[in-house]
Amino acid sequence: MKSDERRSHRLNHLLKYYLTNPRENDLYLRAKQMGVSDSTAKDYIRTVIIQAQKIYSQ
Repeated sequence: MKSDERRSHRLNHLLKYYLTNPRENDLYLRAKQMGVSDSTAKDYIRTVIIQAQKIYSQ
């Protein structure tokens, strides 16, 4: 699996998780469980929250 495919898969998983449990701290912990660095986890959180806001605004 390419790195961009892996990132996309992880972001989709985190988005589904965030939509059912919209707590940033829990999202961060879930991202860290995927074995990513702190900065990558924070990047994932920002991306997921932006995507969730787009979904909620529709």
